Amino acid sequence: MGGVGARKLRELSAAESLQRLAGAQYGRIVYARRGLPIIRPVNHIVEEGIVVVRAHLGASLLRGDGQMVAYEADSFDEHTRQGWSVIVTGVARVVIEPEQVQRYETLLDPWINLPMDHVVCIEAGVVTGLELIDENG
Repeated sequence: MGGVGARKLRELSAAESLQRLAGAQYGRIVYARRGLPIIRPVNHIVEEGIVVVRAHLGASLLRGDGQMVAYEADSFDEHTRQGWSVIVTGVARVVIEPEQVQRYETLLDPWINLPMDHVVCIEAGVVTGLELIDENG
């Protein structure tokens, strides 16, 4: 297989996982709509263990404050077959305090051309991460 050695999975600590997530530019938010999972790619920031994303008014994610969600980001190199994946599961809440909203809007510039009029914070309940590494490394 092109000189690529055996791989093994290493579990990342919650702190390592959040550090990797903070270094990623985007991820995928997973939430339920009518009992079915919906997955959307979004960019994010991580601040004190909280994942922050922005959403537009029509987003079904905003249908209920306090909705349980998952957020996943990863980074893999196809040639070395090494990388990592982090999943944060927790409660999504719409930020309503004007100073916080303004601050997050300044820090987080959405990648899509839609008016993003809500800031959503995901309070990490469970943080898991795995790293795929060279078995000899």
